[in-house]
Amino acid sequence: MATPQSILRSVFGYSEFRSLQEPVITNLLAQRDTLVIMPTGGGKSLCYQVPALLFDGLTVVVSPLIALMQDQVRQLHAQGVKAATLNSMVMRDDYDAIVGQVVRNELDLLYLAPETLFTDRILTLLGQQKVSCLAIDEAHCISSWGHDFRPEYRRLVEVRQRFPNAVCVALTATATPRVREDIQTQLGFSQGATFVASFDRPNLMLDVQPKQSSTRQVTQFLAQHKDQAGIIYCFSRAQVDTLAKTLQDQGYAALPYHAGLTDDVRRTNQERFIRDDVQIMVATVAFGMGINKPDIRWVIHHDLPKNIESYYQQVGRAGRDGLPATCVLLFSYSDSAKQRHFISQKPDPHEQQVAEAQLRQLLRFAESGDCRRKPLLAYLGETYDADNCGQCDNCTGTKPKEDVTVAAQKFLSCVYRTGQRFGAGYVIDVLLGSKQQKVLQNQHDQLSTYGIGKDYARNQWQHLANQFQQQGLLERNEFGGIALTDKAMQVLKSGLKVEARMDIAPAAKQAKGIDMNYDEDLFQDLRQYRKQIADGLKVPPYVIFSDKSLAEMATLYPQSEAGLLSINGVGQKKLESFGADFIQRIRDYCEPRNLADKTTARQQRQASAPAHSPQKKRFEVVGEAFKNGQTLPELVAEYQIKESTAIGYLVKYLQAGGDYPLAMVETLCTLPEVIQQVVFDAFDVEGSERLGPIFQALNSEVSYEDLHRLRLIYVCRQMDSLSTRNVP
Repeated sequence: MATPQSILRSVFGYSEFRSLQEPVITNLLAQRDTLVIMPTGGGKSLCYQVPALLFDGLTVVVSPLIALMQDQVRQLHAQGVKAATLNSMVMRDDYDAIVGQVVRNELDLLYLAPETLFTDRILTLLGQQKVSCLAIDEAHCISSWGHDFRPEYRRLVEVRQRFPNAVCVALTATATPRVREDIQTQLGFSQGATFVASFDRPNLMLDVQPKQSSTRQVTQFLAQHKDQAGIIYCFSRAQVDTLAKTLQDQGYAALPYHAGLTDDVRRTNQERFIRDDVQIMVATVAFGMGINKPDIRWVIHHDLPKNIESYYQQVGRAGRDGLPATCVLLFSYSDSAKQRHFISQKPDPHEQQVAEAQLRQLLRFAESGDCRRKPLLAYLGETYDADNCGQCDNCTGTKPKEDVTVAAQKFLSCVYRTGQRFGAGYVIDVLLGSKQQKVLQNQHDQLSTYGIGKDYARNQWQHLANQFQQQGLLERNEFGGIALTDKAMQVLKSGLKVEARMDIAPAAKQAKGIDMNYDEDLFQDLRQYRKQIADGLKVPPYVIFSDKSLAEMATLYPQSEAGLLSINGVGQKKLESFGADFIQRIRDYCEPRNLADKTTARQQRQASAPAHSPQKKRFEVVGEAFKNGQTLPELVAEYQIKESTAIGYLVKYLQAGGDYPLAMVETLCTLPEVIQQVVFDAFDVEGSERLGPIFQALNSEVSYEDLHRLRLIYVCRQMDSLSTRNVP
């Protein structure tokens, strides 16, 4: 009589089971439902393939990964196992032939995609057979707390009810304790039928690097890992295409992979990578699920994943053969802002809450100064006891710790003096001497810690704050803010030494065309006042005046209507709407400081210019022509400019105080209204001054041509709304 051990040896060619495989198989053969949590490369498939050859009925395997199903069926055929797969990629004649095999009881395993399983034809077909086992691969997809929730997986309980005599096994490589509990609840498993292998992959070197010049960092890494296969994960399709082209131009065998490519191109590129025709795959997260390539020697995250489970699953594609592999994460706070933007677009508040919590856990992992495996495995419900794993950037000492006791005392003191009621961001505002309204209203500009933290940049303080929390100096309180622990009090009172890794450079101050010699205090005061007005009108602040206009005001101190009108970006309409209030604001600032209006010389130059021949600026000429009835194509032809340039002039004309009939502008874009609204929502979040972030935020699905036109409509609507509202 065949046994699991004999099947393992004679069919699969292994002399012994790996950890947990044998008890899982024993559990299934005893007809006990089983949940299996086992890392990528840990041998999950054998847990149901071996029993399938011992059951007298059919084992149905449900998986969303078509590539993996096809690969496993090919391998099983090579081992003499009767297996087949039905999914959307199977041709009609082959499909019918496989159905015939099922009818004739000629198969041991049938792999099905969820959408195929739930068709009436397949459910009827299976209802006529003896189904001995239902295996659910990627079982985390059934949980809304999982990183890859798929609503169709919730329906698997219906399949269980159709086949009450079939034992069920659910398998996944990534599941937190909460996700495991949810899987068990959804499928009706008992708590005793759970097997959890260690999530540690000791052959993986985990390295987190501050993202500074990402392309240079990638090429430097590749130069050190020649002729090794690897995957570079990027956030968007556009980034994939750009980086793949850059690497190709530098002589690397690299191919792109993302959902925007045709099925044939994706299939070809994937096959070339698997067959070692190319060494490098540059991809979005659409690539890699179910890729059974054991010799991937490295994985680079060019951008931040959305959570730890995604990160763990993606790095798990490296080193499946057990040999050393390197996993690099290029980390920046701007990437976390991108993720938060997409979280904010989720319609379900519960989903937003889950995604935000998962992102915070990932940031703690990325910013940790301790062994990387500790927070990574802790998130997955496993304790890592070793003090030094020897296989991460922190444990190998590539980033030495520095004495930051003084910085810690400043930060902790500020937490204490602000009442232990606020988050780290607010504490950092106080340390940096921010003039934000909330800080001033709370009178925290009067604290001794106000402005004492300017020796570090904001991103460096944030980096330190996260490490202080990881080291047990801070804890969350009932207000949702951070509070001091007993250990923190030792730092303040006894000078307990604090060390941290300061491997992050100060974020560069973005000039964006602004003269950086302006009066910083006045600039911040005007920004705060602009925000107050904008909130009252429910418009973005830049609709009132741009930062460039405020910087010029903070340089020249205009204190009259003529002076304010000489400022770039201040037209007659904006002067009428906001001029008096801003002039008074500037006067209130300048009078006690004896600061004179410096626009006088500019006004004199403008007044002395020949009255009969005022030189209009290009954007004014184009804007007036459009207002007088010229179409966009006519403007492009007459002035020999690109359409995007013409639209840029029209936007600038509006921002300088010009106007057009809104109905005339709205005819420029023919996209469906629902798509237009998505873009307008993105403008609300990101602002409309730069289209690059919008293009990336929308996954390159709206062209730059349409974005230019929609920006003009958006700005025109904002300006139109201002003319119908009163300034508070």
